[in-house]
Amino acid sequence: MKFGRFDNDRLGLIEGDQVFDITPALDALPPLRWPVPLGDPLIANLPALMDAARLVRRSAYPYKLSQVHLHSPITAPSKVMAAPANYRLHVEQDTKDAGVDQGVHRKALEGVERPAEKYGLFLKATSSIAGPSEGVRIVLPDRRTDHEVELGVVIGKAGHAISRADAMSHVAGYCLGLDMTVRGAEDRSFRKSPDTYTVLGPCFVTADEIADPHALTMSLWVNGERRQHSSTGAMTIDIPDLIELASRVYTLHPGDVILTGTPEGVGPVVAGDEIRAACDGIGEMTLRVSNHP
Repeated sequence: MKFGRFDNDRLGLIEGDQVFDITPALDALPPLRWPVPLGDPLIANLPALMDAARLVRRSAYPYKLSQVHLHSPITAPSKVMAAPANYRLHVEQDTKDAGVDQGVHRKALEGVERPAEKYGLFLKATSSIAGPSEGVRIVLPDRRTDHEVELGVVIGKAGHAISRADAMSHVAGYCLGLDMTVRGAEDRSFRKSPDTYTVLGPCFVTADEIADPHALTMSLWVNGERRQHSSTGAMTIDIPDLIELASRVYTLHPGDVILTGTPEGVGPVVAGDEIRAACDGIGEMTLRVSNHP
């Protein structure tokens, strides 16, 4: 199933170029009381939601996907984790750009075969999450902000110290992610956590829809010019290893997102630009870039 959040807080089931309004299926989610448990309630109760969605779909009203405003399908993860330098060509090619390198990254990555294992995953503020309709709002227009397209892995059940062998059983599904980045010398988590710098969309696709998440093609265009184009099979550290690595330190909760790294071709965007990103099996999203008010 492909779930989308549209027109503020409507829940949709995306099929082709249509989105069916299945908002009544949200009644399958239990009411929340303080203290609210960690995790996104939609993902934490996904089996019940899917059952309800099948029933509601029979009489659901269809909208044209092009006529609705899509928001992030993940609203309340306990954390967003991201893998640094997880595509070899990104390291070899993009760090030759002084604006990317900042005199730090190329030297730090020289001779490092598996950067995420050496440097660990970094966290992005959950307040940085936005959907396509919100777009990206440049927070420091006098600094360079770059696009980084990534596959987002959504955790489906809690776990700590998850083995590689069990890792994929903890995956609820996938989404497309933009890890927007202010270039500079500050810590990654600081530069990558402004509002709207974690764009998730266009939908959440359940794991059963993706036969092999390591055989997907991702692409990104800025104003119609293709800048990034690669297979997820080019990851240095694959999804099971990323889950094993993350869960050594963090307890993973339903709705947590792991951004799996970006391929080569990252570059700057400015206010007025249009970004289009696409991924096999997930779909595509288009968003505008503006300056933060």
